[in-house]
Order: sequence, then C-alpha cells, then structure tokens
Amino acid sequence: MECKNRAADRDPPDVETAAFTVLFMTQLESRPQVGDTVRGRPDRGVRTKGLGGNSVGLLGSAVIGVSTVAPVYCLTSTLGSTAGEVGLQMPAVFLAGFLPMLLVAFAYRELNRAMPDCGTSFTWTVKAFGPRVGWMCGWGLVIATIIVLSNLAGVATSYFWLLAGEITGSESVAALDGNKAVHILTCLTLIAVATAISYRGMTATKGVQYALVGLQLVVLAVFVVLALQKAGSGAFDTGVDFSWSWMNPFAVQSFAAFTAGLSLSIFMYWGWDACLSSNEETTGSAKTPGRAALIAMVVLVGSYLATAVAAQMAVGSGDKGLGLANPDTSDNVFAALAGPVMGPVLGIALFVAVLASAAASLQTTFIPVARTVLAMSAYEALPASFARVNPRFKTPGKATVVAGAATGAFYTVMTLVSEHVLVDTIYALGLMICFYYALTAFACAWYFRAELRRSARDLAFKGLFPVLGGILLAAVFGKTLYDMWDPAYGSGSAVFGVGSVFVIGVGLLLLGVVIMGVMQRRSPAFFRGEVLTKETPSLVVAD
Repeated sequence: MECKNRAADRDPPDVETAAFTVLFMTQLESRPQVGDTVRGRPDRGVRTKGLGGNSVGLLGSAVIGVSTVAPVYCLTSTLGSTAGEVGLQMPAVFLAGFLPMLLVAFAYRELNRAMPDCGTSFTWTVKAFGPRVGWMCGWGLVIATIIVLSNLAGVATSYFWLLAGEITGSESVAALDGNKAVHILTCLTLIAVATAISYRGMTATKGVQYALVGLQLVVLAVFVVLALQKAGSGAFDTGVDFSWSWMNPFAVQSFAAFTAGLSLSIFMYWGWDACLSSNEETTGSAKTPGRAALIAMVVLVGSYLATAVAAQMAVGSGDKGLGLANPDTSDNVFAALAGPVMGPVLGIALFVAVLASAAASLQTTFIPVARTVLAMSAYEALPASFARVNPRFKTPGKATVVAGAATGAFYTVMTLVSEHVLVDTIYALGLMICFYYALTAFACAWYFRAELRRSARDLAFKGLFPVLGGILLAAVFGKTLYDMWDPAYGSGSAVFGVGSVFVIGVGLLLLGVVIMGVMQRRSPAFFRGEVLTKETPSLVVAD
C-alpha cells in the first residue's frame, strides 16, 4: 500500500512525455531480436528447439569439429591414394583442398552470426533461396552424413579386430574381421554405443572427445617426429629430400590428376561444420561456433601438411616398397608404416589412434545429422515427431536414434548385398559434400547482398570469399559428376553402361526430390514459404 501511495503522490506525466514513452516502448518491443519471430507472424521466424544451451565452449566446439573430420583415419586412408594421383605434390594438393573449405567456413561464420540455428545449411539456404532449394540442401547434408557414419563404423570395426590381433599376437583374432557375421555384429555394437553417447547430450560428447582427439593428435605428432628422424638417417631406400616444389600445385603432371587429388583432399576436410550444428548448445552461439570452425580448420591443415611432408621424406611417394602409392598398402598407409617408422610398441599406439579417430568421428557425426533433422522437423519440412527433444538430456532424441538405426540398416544391407556397392556409395559421397557446401556458400552472398557495399569487410567475408569457395566446389561437383559416368570410376561396376558411382550419386539426390514431393503434400505450408520465409539483410538484427 505504501508503494502505491507514493506512486499516486507523484506528479502525473504530461501528455507529450506519455505519448513519446508509449511510442518508444512500442518500437523497442517490435524491433526484431536474434532468434525472435516477426511480430504478427509467429511461424515465420527462426525457432528455438529446446536444446540444452551453454553446454559447450570454444575449445569443446573446436574439438568436435576436429573429431568429426577424423584426421588420423583420413590420413591413413587417403595419403596413399593422393600420392598415387599427384606424387610429391601431395602437400600442395592438401593446401589447394584447404582453400575452398576455408572460404566456405567464412560463409558459415557470417550466416551463423546472423542466424545461430542448428539447421545450419538447411535453414540458411531456405532463408536465401526458398523452401525447395533449402530442403534439398538439408537432404544433401543428411544423406552424406548417413553414408559417412556407415563407413566410419566399418573402419572402426576393422581396426578393432586388427588391434586385437596385434595385442594378442594372433592372426586368427585379426581374421575375425573377415567373418561377415562377426564384422556386422561388431559394427552394429559400435553404432549403438555412439548413438547412446550422442543421445546423452553435448556434455557427454565433449568429455569423450577431449580424450579421443587428444590421443589422435599426440600419436600423430610422435609419428611425424619419428618419420623425420628416419628420413634424416636415411633408414629407407625410397625416402626423398624435402623440396619447396612440393608446395606448388602447378607442378602436378595433369589437370585430371590434380582434380582427382583435389577431390580426395576436400573429402579429408569434410565435417568441420559439425561445430556449427551445435550452435544452439554453445556458449556465445552467434560467434563461438564460427571461431571454432576456423580453429579446427587450422589444426587440420597443419596436421595434414606435417604428416604428408614427414611421410614423403621418410618413404617417398612411389609405388615400390614402403612408398605411399604402393597399391598393396595405399588404402591403409599407417598399417604399413606403423612398425617400420614407430617400432613394435609405438606402432600399436598408431593402430589405437586410427581406431580412436574412427570411433570419435562416428560419435560426433551424429551431431549434424540429428540436429539438421530436428530443425527440418521444427520448421515442418519433415514429420513433427522428429522435433521431439529429450526433456532430461535436451537432445534431439528421436532424430539421433533414427539416424543410428538408419546407419546400421544401411551398412548391414550394403555389406550383405555387395561390398562393391558399398565402396561406390562412399565414392559418391564427394558429390553430396560439394553440393550442400556450395549451396551454403552461394546462400551467404545472396542473403547478405544488400550489405556488400557497406564495408570492405562485408564485401570480402559475406560476398567475395563465399562466392569463390562456392564456385570452386561447384567446379569439383561438375568434374566429379563427369568422371563418375565412366564405369572405371570407383569399383569398376556399371549399370547399363553407366558407372555405378554416377547412378548411386545422382540416384540419392533424386531420391531426395521424391521425398520432398511427398513432404510437399503433407506439409504444404512450409513449401509455400509460410513457416520459414526468405529474408533480406535489412530484416536481420546483429547481436
């Protein structure tokens, strides 16, 4: 009562002051904020999903980005193939592959600052180009991730039994990986464990990843040091002296060899955007994920260059003996080099690192696919049931479980039907990666088109860099599509004279078109642009 009396004793405000106050408060309340919907149109803005906020900081986010790429696994499976294509120019090709990834990373950073949404590429391309282009971009991300998850599970399974054989000294134990039933059962078990960890949220994910990523980088550093020591002592006849010409991409013998090596290099960087998919769960969601992505990229390119140079100096890039391009060992370089370079004891640590790399990536790769599906469902582009968030762990529970089940089913069916089909599916992965990365890069420039003249920074980071990155990836997409037509690409199988890799890659994209048509009938509001609408930069409010 006393407070009310004191308020009543005050002089009443004059009419002009009252009118100004009402007008100011109305304008302040109606001003759109980051994450808010547009006043009067509650279904047209970026929506919150109910995920657990402030679960990951800058370091944790960067670790997730590095882990998803799986650097040790990528190196052991790609060093030999890349050396076979470009020879000693492998470090230059790794740098060339880094360039479009870095340019696209700038696009992700700028879009995330404006719209920190876990749907990332899907949400941003819808805002720039409309629902159909956005839906297909989201589909490209989802299907690429499912393919990678199945491949990672298979690699982790193979290294699990290989490591078990090394530890026990039993060839029969290592040979269990060749038993199809044992291999599939082990693979499904690893997928189930990874799904369970991802289901429990970002805190559980972060704790596991610190250990696994730390192990990878330490063992990789030890390998580099020991390889340089072997090179200095001339331990292997195939070793070569370092030359700065290795960094010259124009020294590659042919353009076809360069594009083949570049395609492999781009695959080696794929996955860094996982730290953007966790943006709604990250401290400082508008800025931290973009910074984490750039940190992850620097760590990756540094690791790749150091390993490539050290390995070439130690054993060379030829196809004889321990040479990286030897066809007998090129698909698993570290398995061949572990003992000769690191010795019997530390060599086992390298096997452990490859297993840890595949297992860590298997677990974190659930982040982008589950959160993209969650966002697509929240915006009514997929069935509403996928938008459910676990009330305890604050994670997209159903989306995570379904992604795990789809991965297990896909790998099991492909393994039982034909291992050639499984290999060709992995080869088709590059098409999906270039597809959705390029779309996201172009979406950045188009979304911010009205801001490009505002400053030199806006022109560079919101326009020129993303467009250049998108053009480079679009060129790789086109070249890969052309090469895939040849039956010799991939496993060498064909369908009516057309390469099976082409059939699988284009077929998966067309499958997305079919599913999009089904969803258009079930959810017409989204495809009419009534749920998540295109925007111009003038409507965006920076935080």
